[in-house]
Amino acid sequence: DTNLHSLDRRLIELSIAHADLDALIDCTALVTPVDELLVRRLKKRRLLLKDDIARVRLLLTPNEPA
Repeated sequence: DTNLHSLDRRLIELSIAHADLDALIDCTALVTPVDELLVRRLKKRRLLLKDDIARVRLLLTPNEPA
């Protein structure tokens, strides 16, 4: 599939963004003093990405016959 906007590609992009946010949150937590507001915002964004990943995976999962 050469489609640059395929669901598989979107899933990969979302997963990379989620991992990047994980790393950023870890690094931010090491800084003293910890910017709690920033960490909360990053975690909220990471959670939204996780929801997006779940939605894309659902779209990629074939329907099972009843």
